[in-house]
Amino acid sequence: MAKMFRRFACRRAGVLASGRMTNIPRDELPFVAECRALSWRAGFTWLKAGARDLRRTPRLTLVFGLAAFVVSWGVSLLAWWLGRFALLAMLLSGFIFIAPMLAIGLHAVARDLERGQVPSLRRALRQQSRALGQAAVYALILLVVLFTWSRAGMMLYAFFEVERGDPRILAEFLGVGSLIGTGFAALVFASAALSLPMLVDRDADMVTAVLSSVNAVLRNKAAMAVWAACIVALTAVGFATAFVGFVWLMPWLAYSAWHAYRATLVTGLWPELPELPDVA
Repeated sequence: MAKMFRRFACRRAGVLASGRMTNIPRDELPFVAECRALSWRAGFTWLKAGARDLRRTPRLTLVFGLAAFVVSWGVSLLAWWLGRFALLAMLLSGFIFIAPMLAIGLHAVARDLERGQVPSLRRALRQQSRALGQAAVYALILLVVLFTWSRAGMMLYAFFEVERGDPRILAEFLGVGSLIGTGFAALVFASAALSLPMLVDRDADMVTAVLSSVNAVLRNKAAMAVWAACIVALTAVGFATAFVGFVWLMPWLAYSAWHAYRATLVTGLWPELPELPDVA
């Protein structure tokens, strides 16, 4: 699959390696952006860069972090109050539709810092508004994947009689369920790793951004496996602290994801999005 993506990416692409702008018509752009080869330690470099951005914008970071904290608790409490089935539905729909928008705002902050500009909440919110349509497409795709994931997990009960309490059956149930869950989690990670930052930086559609992200993950398996492990570990800390940790961890991961995108994808074929002023 990685070879197929590379053929599409290289088609009609004359200066991918350099990252310079070209005048290729939109209908002749490749399906995916080319990517660089990464060291397996790359994720730690991205985390360091994200930490620097966090320290440079503590107040703006706190605004987005508090929003993540409030949303996390609000969705969880409402879902718990509505019941078990609603718990799943609310968690999926709430987090999937709101989290990408928060991430886009933080990517916009990181982009301003990289360009030597002073970030502002107004400009970050305007960037969120500009990317609303593309983020909604991504959220809908992710929602379908996660609901399919949930249904696949529920179907396991039809094949394994776990209510009998047999340790062997229970072990098989957990093994198969973990395998299925890992597959879906890998798909979600591959599609999300680099796609949202690309939408903040370039005039590209969501499908191109997702395919570019998947292509980069497939071609840098070791680096992306370490990066995924870092995300899982920090997310676990956030849950273990009753979402309090998300106040700083979510912005940290979002800033780091921006640096992951910049270090990985070569997007010079796609035009840059114009700068947004602070005033409407």
